Amino acid sequence: MIHRKIERRLDDFYKSENRKALLITGARQVGKTYIIRELGKKYKSFIEINFLENPNARALFENATDSNDLLLRLSAVTTTPLIKGETLIFLDEVQECKEIVTAVKFLVDEGSYRYILSGSLLGVDLKDIRSVPVGYMDIVEMYPLDFEEFIRAYGVSDRVMNKLKECFDNKTTVDAVVHEKMMELFRLYLIVGGMPSVVNQYLATNNLQEVVQEQRNIIALYKKDIAKYDPKNKLYLEDIFDLIPSELNAKNKRFILKNLNENFKLSRYTNSFIWLKDAGVALPTFCVNEPVSPLLLSKSTNLFKLFLSDVGLLAAMYMDNIQIKILNKEKDINFGSIYENAAAQELKAHGFDLYYFNSKKQGELDFVVEQNGNVLPIEIKSGKDYTKHAALSNVMANDDYAIKQAYVFHNGNVSTKEKIAYLPIYMLMFVQKVNEPEEMIYKINLDILK
Repeated sequence: MIHRKIERRLDDFYKSENRKALLITGARQVGKTYIIRELGKKYKSFIEINFLENPNARALFENATDSNDLLLRLSAVTTTPLIKGETLIFLDEVQECKEIVTAVKFLVDEGSYRYILSGSLLGVDLKDIRSVPVGYMDIVEMYPLDFEEFIRAYGVSDRVMNKLKECFDNKTTVDAVVHEKMMELFRLYLIVGGMPSVVNQYLATNNLQEVVQEQRNIIALYKKDIAKYDPKNKLYLEDIFDLIPSELNAKNKRFILKNLNENFKLSRYTNSFIWLKDAGVALPTFCVNEPVSPLLLSKSTNLFKLFLSDVGLLAAMYMDNIQIKILNKEKDINFGSIYENAAAQELKAHGFDLYYFNSKKQGELDFVVEQNGNVLPIEIKSGKDYTKHAALSNVMANDDYAIKQAYVFHNGNVSTKEKIAYLPIYMLMFVQKVNEPEEMIYKINLDILK
């Protein structure tokens, strides 16, 4: 069984006395429905309503007057008993039911049952759901398996994980045998990726041909949704999707709009990129003019790289037999684009907003993220010359930026030089955001003003 980190969030939901609903969003096939059904096993009663498979269910929420009316309608379409305080009601594919927001407010206020919702963002607009007033619903986004989840599914032990984390924290060398095995696992992850059905297929068969076929099935499903969403071809959705591998393979990896159409203007087709991002299919990484916090202030909206949300799908979209080339570490393919896609996927899954830095004078950094209020430059190196990084050296030497630390992820072992840590590529799994405090209480003493 594949264990997911989001299980902890669902366990908190199960144990919480707060009656708020929970909405889990994310791309198709990332495992939302499965993980919610597993949660449902903890309740005495579990009711599932899928608005895509059962269009008639949408009528439940149309013109409902209050919570009693809604619950009466719910009880009429299910034979599962509604047990107060011990029932979880799962509303799936909620993008198909526009009335869901108002309904959830009624139901949460009534308070007899727990509610969990899910929606794949492909081809939909969940703005109404995302604007739910605080106090009624929390929203959590789900991603493909990250590298740690992948190797846990493969069987890597807590003992090994703890030792690797210790090496990351203390910047000490990893045992050579362990390092080589971890690199093998990372190369396998580049091929298999993190889609649960693909990971399960590999674990069950170890057959990479079947893995690729499952990945192509998912890609075909995405394209089917794209066609459904854009029947009149007003957007360049499928063209953009198909161009991602070749654009990443280009020298600067930036998405060149003219490769779609000579007259392509970003302002006209912004919705195409927004759709792919909100669908969880693509990960735009925007250029910043300065590596200074907050990065958002220097974001350039017309300069960006576009990564796929799953590196395994990216590998499946490349040339034939790239999987074997990756395993054999052949030099005639551009590992850089695949490594960077894996890095973008990992950082996004860990909650980071994705940026890169580019300057004519100083050069380009692969990624810059904000961690604990500080800017953290990250370079991804797939070759042997990982200590050559002119742009990173320039940025670290610039006193105006005052950057405390930088990471270079590569194929070798751990080493450090001044403020730069050189780390094995698989240690990206340990780059985490610092959790925000649960409470921020601040009170001003006004005695002097009284």
